[in-house]
Amino acid sequence: VQLQASGGGLVQPGGSLRLSCAASGSIPSINLMGWYRQAPGKQRELVATITSGGSTNYADSVKGRFTISRDDAKKTVYLQMNSLKPEDTAVYYCRARTPTGVNYWGKGTQVTVSS
Repeated sequence: VQLQASGGGLVQPGGSLRLSCAASGSIPSINLMGWYRQAPGKQRELVATITSGGSTNYADSVKGRFTISRDDAKKTVYLQMNSLKPEDTAVYYCRARTPTGVNYWGKGTQVTVSS
């Protein structure tokens, strides 16, 4: 099973990016998908998660600016990031969890917010 994240890059403050993460391989079902990030010198932190039922959870720092969504047919999770701030700069990782509790992580995609 592999998770392939894409969509990162360099953007100016106030700009937008859309991250995608697609799961491939033999993974029968996914009940939770999410995005996490890790800035230099900091621990990895939760950004947003979404369950198979569509329930979402966001870090306080991104509420109102980021939106997580998923396409189960494509086994893909998205993160729409608007009004980006320099403090959003980090490597963003996607995660998929199966109903049996097995976790898969993507390799990460760099997001840099700078003028």
